[in-house]
Amino acid sequence: MDFTLSSEQLAIKEMVRSFAEKEIEPFAHENDLESKFPIETFKKMGELGLLGIPFPEEYGGIGADTISYCLAVEEIGRACGGTGLSFAATTSLGASPIYYFGTEEQKQKFLKPMASGQTLGAFGLTEPNAGSDAGGTQTKATDNGDTIILNGEKCWITNASYSNTVICTAYNSINENGKKVVSAYIVPTNTPGLSISEPYDKMGVRASNTTQIVLNDVEIPKENILGDSTKGFGQFLYTLDGGRISIAALAVGIAQSAFEKALAYAKERKQFGKSISNFQAIQFKLADMAMGVELARNMVHKAAWLKDNNKPFSKEAAFAKLYASEMASKVANEALQIHGGYGYMKEYGIERLVRDAKLLEIGEGTSEIQRMVIARQLGCR
Repeated sequence: MDFTLSSEQLAIKEMVRSFAEKEIEPFAHENDLESKFPIETFKKMGELGLLGIPFPEEYGGIGADTISYCLAVEEIGRACGGTGLSFAATTSLGASPIYYFGTEEQKQKFLKPMASGQTLGAFGLTEPNAGSDAGGTQTKATDNGDTIILNGEKCWITNASYSNTVICTAYNSINENGKKVVSAYIVPTNTPGLSISEPYDKMGVRASNTTQIVLNDVEIPKENILGDSTKGFGQFLYTLDGGRISIAALAVGIAQSAFEKALAYAKERKQFGKSISNFQAIQFKLADMAMGVELARNMVHKAAWLKDNNKPFSKEAAFAKLYASEMASKVANEALQIHGGYGYMKEYGIERLVRDAKLLEIGEGTSEIQRMVIARQLGCR
């Protein structure tokens, strides 16, 4: 067992941290207050190759591994949770399905622009009545000869306002067991009948773009079917497994930021004639926070390593996502407690971390769903 990062992984980590500290963190507070999407920052990220980290060079990427990608997500999340979320969504949800299941033509046409930063990616799975129950998808795909007609509604979709395409799930038939056969479709966002709402006014991750999508007789060519039309459900489950690793990495980044701020404040803040870092109550909090961050990081790296080595990783991805997201919320709350009244003020940035962390217990499968996934992986039915 070797936990040492390779020279390439370290170089990516250091490059992304330097970029995030200069180009993302200084604007995080303003972007949160104004719910402003940092499109110019993403253009710079594209120029650096960050949006194509895990994809081969022939598709506009840099050909690095999943661990490298997770290191980048962590560093960006450490600077701004909202920016980190949109970064993770465009890579794990918007681009990855095309890379894993798309045809060569689809990869050249749709993946390459995402990996090279010309556009962001978006993935339309969740619906008003199909959140945790993804099998309850109501969006309908109708065969129309050479084309497919899509009708339905998607909600909580990340990056849709800044993406040229949205991968939408829809059912196309009912099988012999009475269950819907779900497929994925690549839908250009400029297709007639597709409308994208104004961004939601969210509690946290406010720098990330999140909208509703309505599909009203949206007609796309059949070559925009993604992968096997009879195996769409399995395809997006694999996509979600990979996405959960990235959300766990984002949680580690947010928690790392909260811990660092709490540790620095504890050393500076004086009460009863000495720094509060001298008090055992504060020391115990900091020790638990540091331990939680490191455990979550190890879980993320293990799940990423399994994925890179073509080994089963569904259970480990759920482990990482569940533990890291709940840990991030706990660490952010403890950081606020250490800051006391100052932590409740926006200027210290702690309350933003608390709000950002909470979303990670909900998106990409709630904590409750993660526990169900883990139980099924253990053989519980």
